[in-house]
Amino acid sequence: MSTFAHQLHICPNSNKLDRMTRVGLLHTVPALAGVFQQLVAHQDRSLQQVHVADPELLATAIRDGVTDEVFGRVRQHVEYLAGDGAAAVLVTCSSIGEAVEAAATAVEVPVLRVDAPMAAEAVGAAGEGGRIAVLATLEATLGPTGRLIERTAAGHGIAVEATVVEGAAAARAAGDQNKHDELIREAVKSTHADAIVLAQASMAQAVSGLGIDTFTSPAAGVAALLAAVDSRRA
Repeated sequence: MSTFAHQLHICPNSNKLDRMTRVGLLHTVPALAGVFQQLVAHQDRSLQQVHVADPELLATAIRDGVTDEVFGRVRQHVEYLAGDGAAAVLVTCSSIGEAVEAAATAVEVPVLRVDAPMAAEAVGAAGEGGRIAVLATLEATLGPTGRLIERTAAGHGIAVEATVVEGAAAARAAGDQNKHDELIREAVKSTHADAIVLAQASMAQAVSGLGIDTFTSPAAGVAALLAAVDSRRA
């Protein structure tokens, strides 16, 4: 693994590792490891979770785009997780989604983009000729998620509009989570569309309890991960 990456094994009983099904998760925001650990454990506590966090992937994507280096590093992490025994791998960063799709061809286990199930749900909700609004806090995320939704919506006459929530990323970087969340909530309230998509997993908590239907990636991504594991168990 890259020297920039941090690995964390989480399992309910370390004495039963050999008998447990293992899943791998790759993050570019280390704080999301705990969020996804809880989501997976809530659905299936029998799974051993292996989390790898590599913040340099996102830093590079923001600074330079999804470069060949990013493609290579994502593939390296995916190959590591698959080689470590993961029955399926979930990558929780939407900004590097296209690198995830490329890395999936290098291993024999399912490798999932966290935003793919969300995109499918949003397209279904928008319906024929509908409108989807994509909100992100990072410009780097709009392209990959926007292209994914456009591809998913192809042939349905759906309009896709993408917008950056100005100031939210800077607030989070400065440690002001409350301001980050409030800016996202205000953006959602002022958006009118058949489906509102929050492109980054880190945005999901901001709309909890807001009372406005939005499509977020964490729960849908975990559901897809568990479905992939179940299909391999069958």
